Amino acid sequence: MGYEIRTVRADDWAELRKLRLAALSDPVARVAFVDTYEKSSAQSEDFWRGRATPIAEGGAATNVIAADEDDGMWVAMLALLDETGQCAPAAGTPGVIGEDGATPPQIHVVSVYVRPEHRGTGVAEQLFRTAIDWTWGNTKAERIRLWVHGDNPRAEAFYRRLGFARTGETMAFPPVPEETEYEMVLARS
Repeated sequence: MGYEIRTVRADDWAELRKLRLAALSDPVARVAFVDTYEKSSAQSEDFWRGRATPIAEGGAATNVIAADEDDGMWVAMLALLDETGQCAPAAGTPGVIGEDGATPPQIHVVSVYVRPEHRGTGVAEQLFRTAIDWTWGNTKAERIRLWVHGDNPRAEAFYRRLGFARTGETMAFPPVPEETEYEMVLARS
């Protein structure tokens, strides 16, 4: 199975919406997303166009997708939030404070999803490698961070394989504050 891995453009908004709604319909979404299908499906076209607008074009995020080379279907995604100081971090997003009292320039990975029938094919690693390369080549980020749910050991093992490590920072999982998420970071080498 082959994949085209690329960043999303603003005019890709309808496909991004379709994949995001598929992700939010998946049973694994409970530990992977803080959003809901109901909330996302009610969003306007303008919302989705904004969400698809890359950092380089003034957006707050760059989305990276994988499309099946055979039929063009979008099968995997992740979003890179700009926390480098070029854009403000998303409201309510905890940051790690550096020695100078400021959050280090970083890109924050969110909205990671692979359609069930494409899991185990290597597409997630291709997606992440592209996102990591894009980050180091297009931003001044010193690190890439993400939060992994405590009930998602498979995802944590995958992130460790890519070089991410826990920082010791934790936070309550927004939809269920009794549950914990762990911050993991990959530093620029």
